[in-house]
Amino acid sequence: HVQLVESGGGSVQAGESLTLSCSAPVYAYIRYCRGWFRQAPGKEREGVATIDEDGTTTYADSVEGRFTISHDNAKNTLFLQMDTLKPEDTAMYYCAADPRLVTATFWVADYGYWGQGTQVTVS
Repeated sequence: HVQLVESGGGSVQAGESLTLSCSAPVYAYIRYCRGWFRQAPGKEREGVATIDEDGTTTYADSVEGRFTISHDNAKNTLFLQMDTLKPEDTAMYYCAADPRLVTATFWVADYGYWGQGTQVTVS
């Protein structure tokens, strides 16, 4: 069982930045396809950014150029750097991972491991 733990959420003003972190205690995690998702009240969970095992990244159009996904293998940690935040970025943010994926996707159902979420509020 892979336990993912997010941190770094908070309340900020529009235009400011936040960095989210997602850690996992197992070595195998660094080989998984991973992603960041978010869910706003009353809306479905949506993909924000993903990173494949080879480091290939993909971003949702709404965050392209403002968000950066990265990972630190030594720390077994996934990051989401969020710059120029907008009120519409307000949501609960989740990290996800799955060892079965060859290529990361934005499909929620493709991921078997999830964190508990961290709230991001932009005003």
